[in-house]
Formats: sequence, C-alpha cells, structure tokens
Amino acid sequence: MTLTDTDLTHLRRCVELAREALEQGHMPFGSLLVGADGTVLLEERNEEGGGDHTRHPELALSVWASTHLTPQERAGATAYTTGEHCPMCSAAHGWVGLGRFVVAVRSDQLIGWLEEWGEGAWPVAPLPIEQVVPGAVVDGPAPQLEDEMRALHRARIERDRAQG
Repeated sequence: MTLTDTDLTHLRRCVELAREALEQGHMPFGSLLVGADGTVLLEERNEEGGGDHTRHPELALSVWASTHLTPQERAGATAYTTGEHCPMCSAAHGWVGLGRFVVAVRSDQLIGWLEEWGEGAWPVAPLPIEQVVPGAVVDGPAPQLEDEMRALHRARIERDRAQG
C-alpha cells in the first residue's frame, strides 16, 4: 500500500520523537499508536540509554495496548514508527494483536547504514516483521524521511564514539 498523507504526518511526528530520544541520550526511535478512528492513542520514544535495552517505543505501545484496548480496538490500531520493529517488538505486536505496521525505515536500510559507518552487528538478528508476525500488514519505508532518519542515526553514532 502506498503511504498516505496521513501516514506521512504520523511518521513525521515519530521522527520528532526520535529526535527527542536522541537529545535525551537514547537511540533515535519514536513511535505512535493510532486508533481506527485516527486518534493518536499513545506516543513513545526510545528510552534504552539508561542500560535497559528493552526500552523500545514499539514494545511500550504493545504493553499499553494490552491493558487499555479491547482486542477489536487493538486489531484496528496502527503502529507508526521510525524504524522497523526488532524481533522482540514484532513479537509483542503480534501477541497483543495490533493491526497495521507503518515504518519510516526498514531494518535492512538501517543495517546497511551501520555497516557503511563501521558499526558492529547487533546482538539480535534484524528479522523483517513479516518473518516474526506471519500475515502482518507492513507499509513503508518512507523515502521522504530517509535522509532525516539517516542523519539522526549518524548523529547517534558520532555521539557514542565521542563518549568512548
């Protein structure tokens, strides 16, 4: 499915959240959960900079949805995020029964950037969402946001290298 103007508006807000996360010392990821009626239900940003590497915004969306939404509301919701869900977050999304995924950047793009910049592999394989959640509806990437997301991730690497 082609990304709509509404999708791009939500993804741009995710990019703002990712920038806030980076400014707070975390990795640049931001996410929104949007109900079937278009209402933004929850905004989250990455918070793993304190050492808990499970503090992903996509996981936070699933945890919140599991306690605040009915199964029908979860199925009608859309998770918007700056980066494709990792396997942990994809699994949570699938177990909770959230609907559509919309991503600004796919994992293979991000991994390509990291390799280009000489960064080592992550401790978890970057599996596509569809491999973790069979039948998932995934839209993206958003080429309109690629340069901005690339710059945020590059800034994170430069920050981390400067900190040693």
